[in-house]
Amino acid sequence: MINERVEKALNDQVNAEIYSAYLYLSMSSYFESVNLPGFAQWMKAQAQEEMVHAMKIYDYVIERGGRMLLGAIEAPPSQWDNPVAAFEATLEHERKVTALINDLVEIALAEKDHATNIFLQWFVSEQVEEEASVDGVLQKLKMIGSQGHGLFMMDRELSSRAPIVSLPTAE
Repeated sequence: MINERVEKALNDQVNAEIYSAYLYLSMSSYFESVNLPGFAQWMKAQAQEEMVHAMKIYDYVIERGGRMLLGAIEAPPSQWDNPVAAFEATLEHERKVTALINDLVEIALAEKDHATNIFLQWFVSEQVEEEASVDGVLQKLKMIGSQGHGLFMMDRELSSRAPIVSLPTAE
């Protein structure tokens, strides 16, 4: 049976992951509205990935005999000044999620919940990848700016990110 404090923290994290999906879907819509379908595709794939993260935690809590209590999801912003600003917001958000994951690890360790600590290590590694991926796009955007041919080439590059076809089941 899962520890109550750990269960509550994981419930909160599912909410945070779903908010992340909402945020990235909102960014996808923004990019569609400014005629950058490749950027929109990248964000849509990012949103799907966040839902996979939420479901992974959801399944883990259930597997441990806990219960998911889903809360309200806050509405995300819907407008950014330009692609650089959107990716700066994305990097800031991913850093916030990293801090949340680190807090979860601390709770698991404090509660001596070794199974949850092991489970969370995947998310710790995933956040390193998430931040690096977003920062890579952001650094390229800063080099090319928000106008011109470079932005359209970047749009084409980002369109190659494949969407997740279906949500995987718990491992």
